[in-house]
Amino acid sequence: MRLPWFAALVSGPSMVPALRSGDRILVRRATTAKPGDVVVAAFRSRPGLLVVKRVERADGDGWWLVGDNPFGSDDSVRYGRADIIGRVTFRWWPQPVRLRRAPR
Repeated sequence: MRLPWFAALVSGPSMVPALRSGDRILVRRATTAKPGDVVVAAFRSRPGLLVVKRVERADGDGWWLVGDNPFGSDDSVRYGRADIIGRVTFRWWPQPVRLRRAPR
Protein backbone atom coordinates (compact mmCIF):
# COMPACT_ATOMS: atom_id res chain seq x y z
CA MET A 1 0.00 0.00 0.00
CA ARG A 2 1.38 3.42 -0.96
CA LEU A 3 0.77 6.35 1.32
CA PRO A 4 -0.95 9.37 -0.25
CA TRP A 5 1.83 11.72 0.98
CA PHE A 6 5.62 11.64 0.77
CA ALA A 7 8.47 13.97 1.65
CA ALA A 8 11.16 15.11 -0.78
CA LEU A 9 14.33 17.19 -0.73
CA VAL A 10 14.82 19.99 -3.27
CA SER A 11 18.20 19.93 -4.98
CA GLY A 12 19.38 22.67 -7.32
CA PRO A 13 18.37 26.23 -8.23
CA SER A 14 15.62 25.60 -10.81
CA MET A 15 12.70 26.69 -8.60
CA VAL A 16 14.23 29.82 -7.02
CA PRO A 17 12.59 31.95 -5.61
CA ALA A 18 9.65 29.65 -4.70
CA LEU A 19 11.91 26.82 -3.48
CA ARG A 20 15.63 26.65 -2.82
CA SER A 21 18.14 23.83 -2.73
CA GLY A 22 17.90 22.13 0.66
CA ASP A 23 14.20 22.84 1.18
CA ARG A 24 12.15 19.89 2.33
CA ILE A 25 8.69 19.56 0.84
CA LEU A 26 5.53 17.56 1.43
CA VAL A 27 4.01 16.06 -1.72
CA ARG A 28 0.54 14.62 -2.25
CA ARG A 29 0.48 11.83 -4.82
CA ALA A 30 -1.50 12.82 -7.92
CA THR A 31 -1.29 12.37 -11.66
CA THR A 32 -3.02 15.61 -12.61
CA ALA A 33 -2.48 19.27 -11.81
CA LYS A 34 -3.50 22.74 -12.94
CA PRO A 35 -1.29 25.34 -14.61
CA GLY A 36 0.76 27.11 -11.94
CA ASP A 37 0.94 24.13 -9.56
CA VAL A 38 4.37 23.00 -8.32
CA VAL A 39 4.80 19.26 -8.86
CA VAL A 40 7.22 16.38 -8.52
CA ALA A 41 7.49 14.66 -11.90
CA ALA A 42 9.64 12.54 -14.17
CA PHE A 43 10.47 13.50 -17.74
CA ARG A 44 9.74 10.69 -20.17
CA SER A 45 13.18 11.11 -21.70
CA ARG A 46 14.79 10.78 -18.22
CA PRO A 47 12.47 8.47 -16.23
CA GLY A 48 14.94 7.80 -13.42
CA LEU A 49 15.26 11.48 -12.51
CA LEU A 50 12.62 13.09 -10.29
CA VAL A 51 12.25 16.86 -10.68
CA VAL A 52 10.38 19.68 -8.95
CA LYS A 53 8.85 22.03 -11.54
CA ARG A 54 5.85 24.24 -12.20
CA VAL A 55 3.06 23.06 -14.52
CA GLU A 56 2.71 25.27 -17.58
CA ARG A 57 0.09 23.24 -19.46
CA ALA A 58 -1.23 19.82 -20.37
CA ASP A 59 0.51 18.61 -23.51
CA GLY A 60 -1.23 15.72 -25.22
CA ASP A 61 -0.99 12.76 -22.86
CA GLY A 62 1.69 14.43 -20.69
CA TRP A 63 2.57 17.72 -19.02
CA TRP A 64 4.74 20.67 -20.04
CA LEU A 65 6.79 21.78 -17.03
CA VAL A 66 8.99 24.82 -16.44
CA GLY A 67 11.32 25.97 -13.69
CA ASP A 68 10.85 29.32 -11.97
CA ASN A 69 14.53 30.22 -12.52
CA PRO A 70 15.10 30.81 -16.25
CA PHE A 71 18.89 30.89 -15.78
CA GLY A 72 19.24 27.60 -13.87
CA SER A 73 16.52 25.26 -15.01
CA ASP A 74 16.37 22.25 -17.31
CA ASP A 75 12.71 21.76 -18.06
CA SER A 76 10.35 20.62 -20.81
CA VAL A 77 12.10 22.86 -23.32
CA ARG A 78 15.04 20.46 -23.05
CA TYR A 79 13.47 17.15 -22.00
CA GLY A 80 9.90 17.25 -23.40
CA ARG A 81 6.77 15.93 -21.74
CA ALA A 82 6.65 14.72 -18.17
CA ASP A 83 4.47 12.51 -16.00
CA ILE A 84 3.32 13.97 -12.70
CA ILE A 85 3.95 11.94 -9.56
CA GLY A 86 2.55 14.38 -7.02
CA ARG A 87 1.64 17.97 -6.21
CA VAL A 88 3.82 19.94 -3.78
CA THR A 89 1.56 21.33 -1.07
CA PHE A 90 3.86 22.46 1.72
CA ARG A 91 7.48 23.36 2.42
CA TRP A 92 8.22 22.23 5.98
CA TRP A 93 11.92 23.08 6.23
CA PRO A 94 13.64 25.49 6.83
CA GLN A 95 10.53 27.65 7.34
CA PRO A 96 7.04 26.17 6.97
CA VAL A 97 4.99 27.71 4.17
CA ARG A 98 2.01 26.53 2.13
CA LEU A 99 2.74 26.59 -1.61
CA ARG A 100 0.04 28.07 -3.76
CA ARG A 101 -0.58 28.15 -7.47
CA ALA A 102 1.32 30.85 -9.31
CA PRO A 103 -0.82 33.78 -10.47
CA ARG A 104 -1.55 33.83 -14.19
